[in-house]
Amino acid sequence: MSDITRLDPEERLTGAVIYNGLVHLAGQIADDDSLDAQGQMADILRQVDALLAKAGTDKSRLISVQIFLADMNDMAAMNRAWDAWLDKENKPARATVEAKLAQPTWKVELTGIAALR
Repeated sequence: MSDITRLDPEERLTGAVIYNGLVHLAGQIADDDSLDAQGQMADILRQVDALLAKAGTDKSRLISVQIFLADMNDMAAMNRAWDAWLDKENKPARATVEAKLAQPTWKVELTGIAALR
């Protein structure tokens, strides 16, 4: 049986859980929710990089990503940050949906799964 490692535990969730060779990312939101969708996404991707590094892997090992937008009109802005960050040689599977997020100031939330190195 594989051990479970929890990174960055908080009151109600853990930032990332490592199990069976995979890193499961909790929903990541921007630290600064006053930013526009592009800024929030860039902030989220910075957090993803940090969590993956802490887990011992990186964005080139992302398997799948789910992106939640409060407003699909923000898709182009969100994609500008995504496209600047994305490892073009190792693109993950991705789904993007519009969803009512937990706080009205959140424009983007992202979760995903990555493989360990």
